[in-house]
Amino acid sequence: MATTQVEGFLGGQTLKWGKHRRIKIGKVLRNFHCRTCDTQRTFVSGDELSCLGLGDNQISIDATLQCIECRSSVEIWFLIGSNDDISGVAPEVRIERYTENLRDRADRIDGHRGPFSDLVKRAQLAYENQLGAGSIVYLRKIFELVTFEVAEIAEIEIKKNNGKNIPFAVVLEKVNEVRNIIPRRFSSNGYQLFRELSDIIHGESSEEEALQKYRPCLQLVLGVVDEVSRDNEYARAIEELGWDVKSISEIAGGSVA
Repeated sequence: MATTQVEGFLGGQTLKWGKHRRIKIGKVLRNFHCRTCDTQRTFVSGDELSCLGLGDNQISIDATLQCIECRSSVEIWFLIGSNDDISGVAPEVRIERYTENLRDRADRIDGHRGPFSDLVKRAQLAYENQLGAGSIVYLRKIFELVTFEVAEIAEIEIKKNNGKNIPFAVVLEKVNEVRNIIPRRFSSNGYQLFRELSDIIHGESSEEEALQKYRPCLQLVLGVVDEVSRDNEYARAIEELGWDVKSISEIAGGSVA
């Protein structure tokens, strides 16, 4: 991680492990999508921040930030590390970990929005806390939910006559035949994505490998969600234009250019 030299903020006094201190290092500002204001806002901290000592080379900084407009509050946390004594006159520091508690009051500007945004948020939070398999659990859940929801809309059976679930691979294939939920770039490997997610969850990959695979798996899962969203947008557009199309499957199947 990159380090940056900063002016000493502990007054040259070591902050012992487990001890708190209020420090003044300027205000912390972060831009979020404020849910109350329903727009992007700057959230700002107070003049003092809470600092917790974790040894000679690490400290924890907690901050409460408020929306400058409606005063909704969120919490953020930094783990700050240094190769040398962090209480020095000009320590070189780095952010080793950063976590947010937005408490359903705000969203990241670059965060995914839509029907599965909560699961995406949980997956991202697990990833940021170095929980590889945990983050993948949420991605597989999104993949399953979007597939089963489309299956219900398309009246595709997901259970056998005896009440047991039909294998997911079979359901996915049937769903994709009528709704094309798998982006075309990897439509021939749609089930491979689910198998990849499942193998990670079942311990076929180490936590380090799971963390490395998180981002590409996230992009592929969100690709499926976006494909379904576009399908619905096409349906609304056709309906608004009053075209005589019998079903959305005609659009999703590519019969309309």
